Formats: sequence, structure tokens, C-alpha cells
Amino acid sequence: MRLVVTFHTTAESISMEKKCRAEGVPGRLIPVPRQISAGCGLAWSVSAEEGEVVKAFIAGKNLQFEDMGEYWI
Repeated sequence: MRLVVTFHTTAESISMEKKCRAEGVPGRLIPVPRQISAGCGLAWSVSAEEGEVVKAFIAGKNLQFEDMGEYWI
């Protein structure tokens, strides 16, 4: 099970990656899985166990995203 965060634009996904890497937040960019529809072709993926860390980071940094959910991928 993975937490997948989708974005409206590629710029939002790249911003997420840059900020997460700088602060050691877990996860990585992946192509959006087929079962998910998103405006951008990239998504942030992290194990469900580490999902709360990513959710708190997004909220704390006020990062823009389209949607997030847990999926078997």
C-alpha cells in the first residue's frame, strides 16, 4: 500500500521533489498509475507507513497538490 499524491502541474511535482529532498522527506516521483486520473503525469509516492510524515510536510509547507490517496501499486 502506498500513499500517492498527484499534482495539477509538472511544476508543482518538481517543487515537491525539490523540497522533500532538501529536508529528507521520504518518497519519490513516479509516473501517475493508470488507475488514477491526474492533471500532471507525475505523482509523489511513499509507503503508507510513512504517509503521515508526507501529509504533515505538505500541510506545513502549504504545498499545492491535486489529490492524495492510498493505493496498491
